[in-house]
Amino acid sequence: MTIPDTVFAEIKQLGFDTSPFIYFVERHPVYLTMMRDVIRRIDEGIMKGFGSVIILTEVLVHPVHKGKTALENEYRDLLQSSRNFELIPIDAEIAARASEFRIRYNLRTPDALQIAAVRKTGKKFRAD
Repeated sequence: MTIPDTVFAEIKQLGFDTSPFIYFVERHPVYLTMMRDVIRRIDEGIMKGFGSVIILTEVLVHPVHKGKTALENEYRDLLQSSRNFELIPIDAEIAARASEFRIRYNLRTPDALQIAAVRKTGKKFRAD
């Protein structure tokens, strides 16, 4: 499914969790076309993407465990070398803010860290 341009017309920055990258790299039959469109928009500079380094941790578990070096390298390249996409390191400020998100929204630690990292960029993101 291609996303109509009108859906992203006002979106200039997009915060990510891990799943969309798994859908893209591992070619999920339902979400692949949509993710290709999102990745293209980021690559072309239509929008900027952000996510915490936790994404890298989560996507590498399967390929490293199974010895799938090509898949591991594909994830590393996408996340560490893509234009207009930034992996945000976790620091003490992000960790403290994540604890607030865990308490307020009853989130798991990785999810709270993802949100806190993206929020630290100073960008305004919708959390819904």
